[in-house]
Amino acid sequence: MNILLLGSGGRESAFAWKLSQSPKCEKLFIAPGNAGTGQYGTNIDTKVTDFEGIKQIVLNNNIDLVLVGPEEPLVKGIHDFFLADEKLKSIPVIGPQREGAQLEGSKDFSKQFMVRHNIPAAASKTFTRETMQEGFEYLATIGLPIVLKADGLAAGKGVLICLTVVEAQQELIEMLTEAKFGEASSKVVVEQFLQGIELSVFVLTDGNNYKMLPSAKDYKRIGEGDTGLNTGGMGSVSPVPFADKEFLQKVEQRIVIPTINGLKQENIPYKGFIFIGLMNCGGDPYMIEYNCRMGDPETESVLMRIESDLVDLLQGVADGNLNEKELVISDKIATTVVMVAGGYPGEYLKHKTITGIENVRDSQVFHAGTYLDGENIKTSGGRVLAITSLQNDLFTALQQATADASRIYYDGMYFRKDIGFDLL
Repeated sequence: MNILLLGSGGRESAFAWKLSQSPKCEKLFIAPGNAGTGQYGTNIDTKVTDFEGIKQIVLNNNIDLVLVGPEEPLVKGIHDFFLADEKLKSIPVIGPQREGAQLEGSKDFSKQFMVRHNIPAAASKTFTRETMQEGFEYLATIGLPIVLKADGLAAGKGVLICLTVVEAQQELIEMLTEAKFGEASSKVVVEQFLQGIELSVFVLTDGNNYKMLPSAKDYKRIGEGDTGLNTGGMGSVSPVPFADKEFLQKVEQRIVIPTINGLKQENIPYKGFIFIGLMNCGGDPYMIEYNCRMGDPETESVLMRIESDLVDLLQGVADGNLNEKELVISDKIATTVVMVAGGYPGEYLKHKTITGIENVRDSQVFHAGTYLDGENIKTSGGRVLAITSLQNDLFTALQQATADASRIYYDGMYFRKDIGFDLL
């Protein structure tokens, strides 16, 4: 079959790598893709939110299945666009319709959904400009630190952790009255801070049946020892050592099953991936957030451990018979080290030539913010490359990914050398 993959990051590079291995994948097209995805298929330059442009790509290339990588086209309704179009409606889209994508597109919607279906989560309330005074009163009662979340999509930057009530009041004013995160912060969720260790669990569902994919942990802070500013993700590890069989059974019973059943009860069709961001609080899982797609850089580690044919699994989602498909997961450990541009996550350097990728020995290089300039590969994004290694134990995997990252060079290059060390 001919497959169209939407997106241009490290997650999409990992998807392209995995999809291209399937005997069922005849031709793979990636829109827009990056300098690395071209080795697995054909890049087509278009915006992921240009639905009319995507329609033309689908019709011109006889596409049989569309896999949506990032959240923005899902929240903006690309799946609905296909279903409403006479020429497109028979082509399966892997990714939820707009209503289901609200699990990520609106923090308020997802918190209310958790409450309705008794899914364990931090206490929270949502406030607008009109109810800001009530918000101030709530801040005084919730305990420190206080978490503030912009309701809408804010490119991974809409979450603040405030250490004092005064700081939280000031940030709430800026978010609600000064549009600190634009339209995304016209509503703000004020949330109790959960103490524990974060991890992510991924689910693939056809709307009725589901498969639990490997667990992963990602590292958000720019600095070693988990210090400094938040980023889109500096690395990941899969599986998570403390997420043993007993813990994952709790996740399945308390969170995954109520989520799938809740979507069905509310007549919200959902075909695609659900990212479940969790906190392990003393052995019990608590929900932090949903995403309506796979995470990045967790995807790079998770897909490395899936031995089954991904196209076969996606076909099961499209056809509604995912329960008949086999999911085989490797016992090995995958670790990902993300290489970023100088200055990231602030103003960062671009258009720097990358050398040494051919020196990588025992890791997979997934491109993120890269483009081809003639024969040269150059940097274009804040997160540039993701180096993933699959090994028998965590220490070897970390050592290998870090060593292989060191074999690559570009001006201003930086990566954390301590990813996963907290788990050793």
